[in-house]
Amino acid sequence: MTDNRQLTTDNLRIGSHVFSSRLIVGTGKYASYDVMSQALDASGTQCITVAVRRERLIDAAGKNLLDFVDTARYTILPNTAGCFTAEDAVRVARLGREILSQLGNPGADWVKLEVLGDRKTLLPDPMATLEATRLLVAEGFQVLVYTSDDPVVARRLKEAGATSVMPAGSPIGSGQGVLNPNAIRICLEYLKEGDPDYPVIVDAGVGTASDVTVAMELGVDGVLLNTGIAHAKDPLGMARAMRLAAESGRLAFLAGRIPKKLYATASSPLEGTIGG
Repeated sequence: MTDNRQLTTDNLRIGSHVFSSRLIVGTGKYASYDVMSQALDASGTQCITVAVRRERLIDAAGKNLLDFVDTARYTILPNTAGCFTAEDAVRVARLGREILSQLGNPGADWVKLEVLGDRKTLLPDPMATLEATRLLVAEGFQVLVYTSDDPVVARRLKEAGATSVMPAGSPIGSGQGVLNPNAIRICLEYLKEGDPDYPVIVDAGVGTASDVTVAMELGVDGVLLNTGIAHAKDPLGMARAMRLAAESGRLAFLAGRIPKKLYATASSPLEGTIGG
């Protein structure tokens, strides 16, 4: 039997990092750094993503994002957001490692890799992403790689040494949720074949709490999101909702849903069960 107690020991493991929360939350797009800090707290996350390009760490008022982050509480996952070539992504990943090493944050050994192919759709460039993955793995990075929901590309990225493959639920910031659950299911099948503990994380497109629950019920190991909280009418309320949704979806996946049937089945049959 699965119950709430199981969640206390059901940790998210990504390479050498272990978290009790299965939400990874971004730090961009908030109305202020104060709101960001409160939302991170409400989400229950233990891992946050930070875009490490120098111009994105400082806001228009000259405030540094890292001044509003408790680096003793959160493991920072640096990301290569805004990169459109493998070479640029590798350079930014190295910059992130340098910054976090100076802070003494355990996130210095890993990176969320994004190599985009188009400024309008923000879809990943599969060839450049694969190239950058190989280069960063060779340099000792634990690479969490943002990709499309293409199962074949996902498998190639794992073969290249990615610590985690993160298929998109839908385009970045679109709020459309998981558009193709069957593709995510096939990604899970390919990535976890012979390796059931391999971490698969849905990244991008989450708009509300039900999107998180849907993703978790598919069997993914975690969800990475940003805009769904940052641009909500009430970011703190949405952060709390996302936290509960991740827990609910994970517990439902572990419990195992009933099969879908075309016709009704009586909830109180005359024979074979106890109670009604």
